[in-house]
Amino acid sequence: MTSFAYQVKNELVRNPLKNRCCAAAELKAFLEINGKFIINARTVKIALQTRNASVARRLFLLFKFHYGFSPEILSFRKHHLQKNSSFLLQIFGNKKVLLILRDLGFMPAGEDMEKFLFLPHLNNQIGLNALREKCCRRAYLRGAFLAGGSINDPRTDYHLEIVIPCEAYARAVKEVLASFNLGARYFQRKNDFVLYLKGGEEIGEFFRIIAAPNALLKFENIRIVKGVRNKINRLINCETANLTKTFLASQEQIANIKLIEDTVGLKNLSPSLAQVARLRLQFPEATLQELGEISTPPLTKSGVNHRLRRINDLANKIRQEKNN
Repeated sequence: MTSFAYQVKNELVRNPLKNRCCAAAELKAFLEINGKFIINARTVKIALQTRNASVARRLFLLFKFHYGFSPEILSFRKHHLQKNSSFLLQIFGNKKVLLILRDLGFMPAGEDMEKFLFLPHLNNQIGLNALREKCCRRAYLRGAFLAGGSINDPRTDYHLEIVIPCEAYARAVKEVLASFNLGARYFQRKNDFVLYLKGGEEIGEFFRIIAAPNALLKFENIRIVKGVRNKINRLINCETANLTKTFLASQEQIANIKLIEDTVGLKNLSPSLAQVARLRLQFPEATLQELGEISTPPLTKSGVNHRLRRINDLANKIRQEKNN
């Protein structure tokens, strides 16, 4: 059974490619979070790695759609026990690499490529500075989730997170989320920064923003079922507590009535108290309201409660006299 996060990503990669600006924003997020720039005496390349075949295909199509050339794709397994293959996408050559770096804002024109790292620097436009159109910000968040996102099974907990290798990029993703009125937070975990959303409403809105309607529908259905189940459980717990309280009170009242019957005699009570005492003995599981309805004449709940308190007081007085 595939995880919920896997289902979400498989839906996201099927989003149609319409605008080159949005394709660039999606690629930019993926490179910020999961990209590697490699330069040595033999080669210059950009490398992207993923364990999801659908995401690898999405990256291939994004490069093809936006730049007109395709990356090389390799599949491999790090060890024999690894169940699924990993996929490595690579772009070779100075011309192609420089085009991507400058087009996506990682490297301004004229900068020495040998000094470049996939890290933000003073001239690098990230976050809202580089994503002025709302459609591009949506695509950027979609790319960020595809690159480093995960989500718990909503049947257990509401928690979505994106693992980001650099704090500046974590701030950038947080800013883009804030532009949609989503208040994300992040913290450092070892060498990475984990940006997260908690709460059903925020996560549902995130799915709407990144264009994952099927995931949103499934997520909201689970939220509704959980909400109804929780409400039913609260009602059952409340009803159980009330029944327990009524039962314990009834047992105490019956014990007091029997004490009075054995010592004073119910016939020596006032007619109003004697009637309530006999009804309680006859209907030990009845509520105060039910006892009032079968009284003659009918009594209110508070009227029955008042008479039972007088009976309890009388029983307590008899016990004190016995002890003395």
